[in-house]
Amino acid sequence: MASDITSPVEEPVEDRPEQIKPRKQLEDTEMDITPMIDITFLLLIFFLVASKMDESTAVALPPAKIGMNIPVKESVIISVVKGKGDGAAAVYKGDGVKAGREIDYSDVETLEKGIIEYVEQEASENPNKKWVLIKGAKGVKYKHINEVAKAAAAVEQITNMGVGVQQEN
Repeated sequence: MASDITSPVEEPVEDRPEQIKPRKQLEDTEMDITPMIDITFLLLIFFLVASKMDESTAVALPPAKIGMNIPVKESVIISVVKGKGDGAAAVYKGDGVKAGREIDYSDVETLEKGIIEYVEQEASENPNKKWVLIKGAKGVKYKHINEVAKAAAAVEQITNMGVGVQQEN
């Protein structure tokens, strides 16, 4: 009985098709450049530290010229200097700090009123005055210059405005 059961026919080994072998993985063609970058930065740091600056090659640069010339004779001048308090500013009529020429800066409304009166008075005395020149001293905050500029711009006779910085000698 056991001999009645036939086993499946096996093909000879030579006749079997060859099994497909998996291909070898190709190496990644991209190169890791991180070590090159590290070496580049190390070389850069080395040359910066090891090099000496040659002072004989220094070039004299011309002074900076910014803006345009403002005709002083046609300008109402307002000077803004650093005040005595911390962060405070003092505003003066004309060029520089002179006794009795200070504009009250206790608050913004009083300042605006004082500037408008001064600029209108100067413009009515000399109709050629179409400019307002605001001179700001070193250390004056921008907000103080801006408040002065807004107040001066409210005057109708004024058509141009200039802001300058006073240099300290």
